[in-house]
Amino acid sequence: MRPALQLLRRSAWKGPHIVPLPLREAAEKKTPIRTNARACTILPNFVGLKFQVHNGKEYVAFEVTDDMVGSKLGDFAPTRARFSFKDGK
Repeated sequence: MRPALQLLRRSAWKGPHIVPLPLREAAEKKTPIRTNARACTILPNFVGLKFQVHNGKEYVAFEVTDDMVGSKLGDFAPTRARFSFKDGK
């Protein structure tokens, strides 16, 4: 967890930004949760769940671990493709 960055994102008195998600159903059925809520804060009860977060074009799948708690869902679904120069020959 990156405490310095987490403190600057949102006022403490507002609390974390949370979106209602079907956590119980996904945990019972072992299915990933599809969401467009990139700004949703990852809570400790999300650990072990699989998410599919929309990046504007497709859904990016990942599983939440302990290190991700406090981050946003959108941090793990990049919206821009990596660019690298290729040899033009």
